Parts: sequence; structure tokens; C-alpha cells
Amino acid sequence: MSELRALLEAGGAPPEQLDRLARYGDAVLEANRQFNLTGAKTAVEFAPHVLDSLTVARLTHVSLVDVGSGGGLPAIPLAIVTGVRVTLIESSVKKARFLAHMLDELDLAGEVVAARAEVAGHDPRLREHFTTGTARAVSTAPTVAELLLPFVAVGGVAVLQRGTMDERERHALSDAALMLGAQVEGETQLDGERRIVLVRKTAPTGTRFPRRTGIPEKRPLCF
Repeated sequence: MSELRALLEAGGAPPEQLDRLARYGDAVLEANRQFNLTGAKTAVEFAPHVLDSLTVARLTHVSLVDVGSGGGLPAIPLAIVTGVRVTLIESSVKKARFLAHMLDELDLAGEVVAARAEVAGHDPRLREHFTTGTARAVSTAPTVAELLLPFVAVGGVAVLQRGTMDERERHALSDAALMLGAQVEGETQLDGERRIVLVRKTAPTGTRFPRRTGIPEKRPLCF
């Protein structure tokens, strides 16, 4: 048994999916020796990220888009556990190739789009197409919302996994969501400062969003 598998088992990951979750995690750690996929360098460091990804499994339905996928969190663990089709948006070609390899190796339904979210969000094939959207980004909540919500279908939900949020950022997210055709539906506190914020899509997102590459990061909406 790999160290990562044991850690995931101890953390409460679904028993029937432990092998595939561990295969994925071990592959990330191995590839991480050649190029930077994640800041986690060991099984002990990486296991919590996989377990954190699974906290939104109950919110993942039908089709999932993951923006800024990096090493595949949370999309690949979610695809393994829920069986939903996943589309991973990742601008790094090297990371995108790794993600495509993982989908193939683990026999997961989905595709990888090697493009910036600001560009892919205007692609008619992808825009407002997904029932669920995720992004484990370190950007401000309004920035993540602008990059993610254009992909989410009306009636679908953007699932934001966040850390600390002060009232200023929380209000900015609520205002930005309205501009993007959505509304904050709820916030669930996990352990420590971790939280899940749900943003429900209620109307089509205006065609000017997302703005040009780099602008959502530099000038977050309402923040």
C-alpha cells in the first residue's frame, strides 16, 4: 500500500476509489519532480489537498468545468469519485498534457483545454455549458467568479473553495456575482478558515465577461 493511499484511507476517502485516488496522487508527486504541478512535495503534504477536493463532491453534478486546474485539483478527484464528465481549463501546455494523460490513465470522461480562462470563457462550445464549476485559485473571490461563471449554465452553480474572507471581499463577491448574472447562495464553514461558497447562475453572463487576459486579476470587480 502506498503512503498516500494509507493517508487517504485514514482521512475518510471513499474505500472503493482509494486505488485510483492514490494512483492519481502518486502520479502528481512523481511528475512534480520534473516540473511544478503543486507546492506539495510529499504524500503527507498532498493528501489534504485531495481530501479537501472531495468536500465538494456532493455539489458536483452532470458536468464539471474546473478553471486553472494546475495539477488537477479538485477536478480529477471529483471525477474519480462522482463519475461526472470534467473539462479542465489550464493555460500551461505542460500541465495540460499531464492532465490529459491522467484522464486517459484513469479512464475518466472529459477533456483538457489548454487556454487562459479569459479566452476559453468566450468559446461558444464552452460558454454557459456546465452545471457545476470549480476553481481552487488563490485570487480574490470576485476574480474567481469572473473567470468561472461564464462557463456555468443558467441554473448551475459555481463552487468556490476559499480560505479566509473578510467582509469587504464577501460584499465584493456578492456585487460581482450580480454583475455576472448570479447570486451568492450560501457559505459553509469547514474546519479552520476553510469554507465553501456557492454562487448560483440566474441569468446569462454579459458578453463582455470575462474581460481581457489579466484584467480580472489586476482589477477585480467591485473590489
